[in-house]
Amino acid sequence: MMLEPGSGLPPGHGFLRSSSADRERAIDVLKAAFAEGRLTRDEFEDRSGQVYSSQTYAELAALTADLPVGPLGALMPPQVPSPVVAPRSRPVNSLAVVALVCSLIPGFPAAGGIVAGVVARKQIRESGDRGAGVATAAILIGTLAMVLFLVYLVSLVGFR
Repeated sequence: MMLEPGSGLPPGHGFLRSSSADRERAIDVLKAAFAEGRLTRDEFEDRSGQVYSSQTYAELAALTADLPVGPLGALMPPQVPSPVVAPRSRPVNSLAVVALVCSLIPGFPAAGGIVAGVVARKQIRESGDRGAGVATAAILIGTLAMVLFLVYLVSLVGFR
């Protein structure tokens, strides 16, 4: 009745050491088989004794291999779930970022930030990139910076 070590198990798993919990799962398989009439009392007692003395998955698999729920159903080590890979998000439009940086600099760079923000919004609509809010912020901040810069220039000229 004994199987070759590792038989019915993925390569390399048969020689892994079994834990107390693994042995208890094997006992549960044997109990179910006994309750269903698949094992006699003597077979159940004999296999139960062997389960408690087993040290590897292969030994446990050999004791439950001829039962409907063994060996893979009851004795496989818990599988580590594969990591969930998040879908790649769309990139942020780099021109929108440049526009925002330029709009924060008073003077002519702010004007360049406004123009770059308008161009970035057009690119975003066409390509589906992220960054529409950044481009809009660049346009608004650049406009405010330009207005403040012009007020500053007018105040310099007006006081002379």
